[in-house]
Amino acid sequence: MTTDHYLSAEASGAEPAALPTGPASAGTALAPPLGAHGALLARGALLAPLSGVTDLHMRRIARRLGATATVSEMVAAEDFARGTEEARLRAEGEGVLPHIVQLAGCDPRWMAEGARLAAANGADVIDVNMGCPAKAVTGGQAGSALMRDLDHAERLLAAVRGAVSVPVTVKMRLGWDDATRNAPDLARRAERLGYAAVTVHGRTRQQFYTGRADWAAIRLVREAVAIPVVANGDVASLDDARACLGASGADAVMIGRAAVGRPWLVAAVAAGLVGETIVEPDAAAKAELAAEHYEGLLALYGARMGVRHARKHLAAYADHAGGLSAPERTRLVTTTDPDEAARLLRRAFEAPAARPASQAARPDSQAA
Repeated sequence: MTTDHYLSAEASGAEPAALPTGPASAGTALAPPLGAHGALLARGALLAPLSGVTDLHMRRIARRLGATATVSEMVAAEDFARGTEEARLRAEGEGVLPHIVQLAGCDPRWMAEGARLAAANGADVIDVNMGCPAKAVTGGQAGSALMRDLDHAERLLAAVRGAVSVPVTVKMRLGWDDATRNAPDLARRAERLGYAAVTVHGRTRQQFYTGRADWAAIRLVREAVAIPVVANGDVASLDDARACLGASGADAVMIGRAAVGRPWLVAAVAAGLVGETIVEPDAAAKAELAAEHYEGLLALYGARMGVRHARKHLAAYADHAGGLSAPERTRLVTTTDPDEAARLLRRAFEAPAARPASQAARPDSQAA
């Protein structure tokens, strides 16, 4: 499912069973703080949710290598509640702890039902998407479009919080545009409802991914709430992470597009932030990790669909490795033969050319 399909079910007009949509009553226990997972937000580095990118196997690899935590790619709450196979695969978290599922939608009842199901299926934390800038999502009044109506956003937050006992978090942007930078207000509302943490991407929705993330603007959110704040946007190295934490005052950083083709990057940054030595995998180890990711996608989606899902990852791995000629790279991302793709992927790491990561191609995806 692409972002174009995320809100198709919500637009159908079908109604779920009645679910809580308002703030919890005085007799309802607030969702617990992050508890055992709270330490994850002490100068940590998390893998961001990237639509169509941060699949189960990318998250497994990043977490195993030492990423502080990972978040599922954006899952359409109604599709998930209805049992859509694609949504189920996006929310899969076997072998990933803590298992954090990010849900997107605009109807509080469907969001609550999706959260309830995710928690029942083993999610340790539910994250609410109020930051995706994709037109297919905001056009359905979800993602960052929710920041245009904070009263409705609060009803949605309350419904999710009231539906589950596991910790809940929310990811947002600075605001819809420069005239309405209301992230501090939204964060305060989330905190009052018992949310355990907030993540802020340092751009408005209208900026999409242009310009530079405004890390200093995230400090206004940090000053508005007492719960942990995670800063997101343009963190591509340990130096970036340190600068981001210094400018924003945030507790941790979240790394998205820079980790595509380099799932080991998040672990390296996490280690550096706590003063540990950064040991990046050598070329042979990277080749094995890339092959593991590719083979995992084939197992998850089946050979035919797995090859298609893998193409953005194959391109990113090849670009960062630098060992393929232009015709070989083209063949890698167009072949439908899994064996040929695996062979070319390993070849990419055999004689890697020196190439700055900033020159590597980025996938055609939307950070959630």
